[in-house]
Amino acid sequence: MVTLQLRQLEVPPGECLLLHDVSWSDFETILAEMGNHRSTRIAYDNGLLEIMAPLPEHEYFKQSLSIAIEDIAEILEQNYESYGSTTWRKRAEQAGIEPDNCFYFQNETRMRGKLTFDLDQDPPPDLALEIDLTSKSLNRFPIYQRLGVPEIWCYDQGQLTVYRLQAGEYRPVDQSTVFPALRVQELPQLIEVHREQGRLALRRAVRDWVREQING
Repeated sequence: MVTLQLRQLEVPPGECLLLHDVSWSDFETILAEMGNHRSTRIAYDNGLLEIMAPLPEHEYFKQSLSIAIEDIAEILEQNYESYGSTTWRKRAEQAGIEPDNCFYFQNETRMRGKLTFDLDQDPPPDLALEIDLTSKSLNRFPIYQRLGVPEIWCYDQGQLTVYRLQAGEYRPVDQSTVFPALRVQELPQLIEVHREQGRLALRRAVRDWVREQING
């Protein structure tokens, strides 16, 4: 048997590495060895471990949508917590994932300022953001379902789809529970129109868009 250490494995941007027969203890050891300061994302599903390296395009839309969510929350005066690509995991469910970003809204008061988490006691994030520009090997929905995340926003090729956990499965819905008064599916078009005008112009456009919808 040939044993490889993680530092010997290089995942090019836009590619995924899928490891089979990874035990939970091995998964936790790999997380510890990889550390927190890295560009890769992981997903774990009952013995399968995926390591993904995002493209710059992936990171652009992740950041743009994340900032838009925060700007929307500020205009609507909704308090929130954002925990980025925190590793969420539950041993009993043999499930673990690092979203592109995640937020607490409904459960914000319970999680305000927390720096450590235990999903056996704490609620999962209310909203997870997934950017699907990179081809991923693992279906992330079953992982999120076992962790109990109620809403996922998936961006793919200029489209934003909102999924709600209903009767044990994720179904596309027209309205976000987080921002029910807004047509959040319009955000990718708003980002694209203002992409070459700079971040400040984009943020102003998002804020104006929110005001138009709530006042119109």
